[in-house]
Amino acid sequence: MKSIPDILKDSKTIAVVGLSNRPERASHGVAAYLQRQGYRILGVNPAYAGQQILGVPVYASLAQAAAALDGPIDIVDCFRTSDAMLELAREAIDVGARCLWMQLGVVNQEAADLAAAAGLDVVMDHCMKIEHARSTAAA
Repeated sequence: MKSIPDILKDSKTIAVVGLSNRPERASHGVAAYLQRQGYRILGVNPAYAGQQILGVPVYASLAQAAAALDGPIDIVDCFRTSDAMLELAREAIDVGARCLWMQLGVVNQEAADLAAAAGLDVVMDHCMKIEHARSTAAA
């Protein structure tokens, strides 16, 4: 299992599950920050499928986002409830993602164990924006 700084350093494409078009929402702010840091963002939210948020297309599912890519999804960044994580872990495995990232406050040990057993790096209950700022400040 890689460290958080290594996961962030080795990743380029991030699927933001639960991306909102509302700037006051954490998913929007984190995605905008990550975009400014040079990451390629994919939006996943059935409520906004077919639209664009932050200038990128939004897909109804992780599978649709993965199908639109010419490479792997490095991180599946999840802004969903803990209860939704088991299904998202299965989807992340199915699309060949490299990391399942559960945002601050999102904890599901069963989903973490499933993803880890399939070879994914797993981060649980951490904010990607905070961790990125911390890892670049320490560098």
